[in-house]
Amino acid sequence: MSVKMTILKDRDSWLEHRKKYLGGSDAATILGLNPWKSNVDLWLEKTGQVIPEDISSKPYVQYGINAEPIIRELFKLNYPQYKVEFVDNNSWTNDKYPFAAVSHDGWITEIATGRKGIWECKTTEIVSSMAKEKWSGKIPDNYYCQLLHSLLVREDCEFAHLTALLTWKFSDQEIYQQLRNYHLERADLEEDIRYLLEEEEKFYRQIKEGRKPSLILPSI
Repeated sequence: MSVKMTILKDRDSWLEHRKKYLGGSDAATILGLNPWKSNVDLWLEKTGQVIPEDISSKPYVQYGINAEPIIRELFKLNYPQYKVEFVDNNSWTNDKYPFAAVSHDGWITEIATGRKGIWECKTTEIVSSMAKEKWSGKIPDNYYCQLLHSLLVREDCEFAHLTALLTWKFSDQEIYQQLRNYHLERADLEEDIRYLLEEEEKFYRQIKEGRKPSLILPSI
């Protein structure tokens, strides 16, 4: 096993670098669990037949980018048992899975034991009861798949931690926010990680061989 971190010189280089791999945000799409993009849409993008939409300037994306360092500092305050590290434009790869890469919002070490883990941050606005239900006692499927992909690549990590900032806007003056934390142990996820690996390997072969996958529709 050889896990390696690459630091790209800027965001444009990082965006170009990630095109070469299946990334964390692709995992749910490959499984048909992304409500915004199908596995066929992703295949068309990865085979160069469609140019992905640039969403970097959208307000919700900019909000997440700007909020991330603040949430990371809150995590440090709330969980002093961890050493937290982060470098901009990071990309991690694993020689065992040359088709996959992952970028982290942070990587953490449990100070007392030395155990390594992954830290991810999400911001989302709750605009409907359906959106609220996706966070009811669990992590939404698309974010869960992203954590599985992270642990697939980062075989040196034993756990993953997700911090999510949920926002309800009742008016311009009335905003309610809730910070949630979810801790996942690799030992409890091995079966799901193996399943994701099989599906990602199959999807990657379909890209290389130019074979369009069958459409997987997400459940409503």
